[in-house]
Amino acid sequence: MRETTLEIPLGRLHGLRQGEPGQPRVLALHGWLDNAASFVPLAAHLPGLELVAIDLPGHGRSAHLPPGADYSFAAAVHSVLDAADALGWERFALLGHSMGAGIASLVAAACPQRVERLVAIEALGALPDLPENTVRRLRDAVAAGRALAGKRLRVFTDLDAPVRARTLALTGAMDEASARLLVERGVREVLVDDTRAGWEWSSDPRLTLPTMLRMTEAQVRALIAGIECPTRVIHADPPQPYLPEPRRSEHAALLPRGELVVLPGGHHLHMEQPQAVAAAIGDFLLRRD
Repeated sequence: MRETTLEIPLGRLHGLRQGEPGQPRVLALHGWLDNAASFVPLAAHLPGLELVAIDLPGHGRSAHLPPGADYSFAAAVHSVLDAADALGWERFALLGHSMGAGIASLVAAACPQRVERLVAIEALGALPDLPENTVRRLRDAVAAGRALAGKRLRVFTDLDAPVRARTLALTGAMDEASARLLVERGVREVLVDDTRAGWEWSSDPRLTLPTMLRMTEAQVRALIAGIECPTRVIHADPPQPYLPEPRRSEHAALLPRGELVVLPGGHHLHMEQPQAVAAAIGDFLLRRD
């Protein structure tokens, strides 16, 4: 995959791409605190596509949201559409992992005239919450946001430490090779002092804040049922604690034109078992019907 940049109203998005114009268009969206390198292993097994994987705002090498703005799935919808506009793509397929699959679900439901197909890996729709948690969640998120202001980022003296941290991240443990791919794109070099250089995370620290508002289960189900395009959902077995069975299978069954594939593996199976995930995708993204 080769480097690419896109200018959108927010600022500059960075990413990786492969393929040529005229091939089926696929926009790939990575997971929370990941970046476009998330799709490097899988892309090698998906020939014949014009595939563009972006660093979502606040991630990797892309622009951060301006001060005072809040990262949310709903706000990310516009960034995805702006990226497609910058590419000159009126219609395209979406390939998402985890948070990226959740954002892709919103885009597909909101803009059926633009999204031809959807592959959702390890997520579908959004994470629901109970209505009675609304006020507590809102208060916690606002308090955390105010406390974050002015905090300095941790500086690493070598890349081994952030790689070790990434293998044990809350988003799911992963092998060292996959973690290194994400870390190398997700850090920037800084000066520790006059003689030494180090690295700090390039992602926006606000991404670690609690989500201010979440949909209810009924809203999530309505969202999924509103995805009109052909959709293939790929989940790992065992399931993640925040998306247990039977809920995740019930969600997939709500898709009007959906199918579910379950593969043994971890949350980042598209990086650790790219050949198996590519086989599960098959020719789905190549179809033009």
